[in-house]
Amino acid sequence: MTNTPTPKPSDEVRQFTVGEDDEGVRLDRWFKRHLPQVGFGTVSRWARTGQLRVDGKRAKVDDRLAQGQVLRVPPGGEDGARTKRERRPLTAEDEALAEDMLITRTKAALVLNKPPGLATQGGTKTTRHVDGLLDAYADEDEPRPRLVHRLDKDTSGILLVARTAGSAAFFSKRFSGRSAKKIYWALVVGVPEIYEGEIEAPLAKQPGTGGEKMHVDTENGQPAKTVYRVVERAGNAAAWVELQPMTGRTHQLRVHMAAMGHPIVGDGKYGGQDAFLTGSVSRKMHLHARRLIIDAPGDGKLDVTADLPEHFAQSMEHLGFDLNLSEAEPVAAPPAERTKAEKKQAAKAHAKQYRKARRGERKGRGEVGGKKRGKKPPRKP
Repeated sequence: MTNTPTPKPSDEVRQFTVGEDDEGVRLDRWFKRHLPQVGFGTVSRWARTGQLRVDGKRAKVDDRLAQGQVLRVPPGGEDGARTKRERRPLTAEDEALAEDMLITRTKAALVLNKPPGLATQGGTKTTRHVDGLLDAYADEDEPRPRLVHRLDKDTSGILLVARTAGSAAFFSKRFSGRSAKKIYWALVVGVPEIYEGEIEAPLAKQPGTGGEKMHVDTENGQPAKTVYRVVERAGNAAAWVELQPMTGRTHQLRVHMAAMGHPIVGDGKYGGQDAFLTGSVSRKMHLHARRLIIDAPGDGKLDVTADLPEHFAQSMEHLGFDLNLSEAEPVAAPPAERTKAEKKQAAKAHAKQYRKARRGERKGRGEVGGKKRGKKPPRKP
């Protein structure tokens, strides 16, 4: 680990050994992490005048550091600023919720099981969220944990939180590079005709919704791809589906399943009234981030699972699903041995489902056959 400096003025030359967490970080970023009271201007001046040294050699602000190197920092340079990090005040209820969410803690990360209904970050009229609870996981002399990805408010399941700036950069790169494997469980209305395959449908923000809703847009949308597999069915009423997003578009899984004609149970935003089942099945969202497999700093790997929330587990039990059926390997791409005819059949089925879903959307907006519903065409002379 890095010998983290004590942020107070000094009249002596200081030396710090670069730790594993700072491997590859720029020199100016190192100062921002460990000596934030030293401004960028001071760091630049020290570099220009040769006062900054790495392993005895002159250093530049954009040099990248390696683990084990010794950084020589001249005395002074404090621009007056930060002392101890102030923790946000948390209630006993907040502390209990934070403790209940924690699945595991490693040197680099915290893995949480986010409950449905709790936002990942704050926003308009959102005062309680995961980001506001992160101070519960660190002492005053430790860096505040950092979010590196997010889940929708009504989606439950695994949320990875980095414990240091270095691990945040490491994990963020894995998420953006799509090397992290995220496996979701969903309960959907009806049963897809093809039990295993890929959904490729570009997504864009739906006009007139203020960016709050996405839709399939084959002309202007961003590429979006989801691999799915039907695990089990409950007659023709519902199916338990494993989903793996290969891209990370907003509401991707929700839009793709609705576009197939099988909205996620409880997702009224994209499925309308068709997204709700009768009987004792909960009206809450049935989408859960079940498993995460991601590289960890130091050549390790995290492979974690999150238990279903109560409403989801009860719905699965009510529909008679056996939860032991899906504990094997993560969802993978469709088998390579599928014939061209099978792939063509799957593509036709998806295209049919997309057309059907789009017709339903147009009807919902009062558009049928390019005409406004309720208006008769003019009579011919």
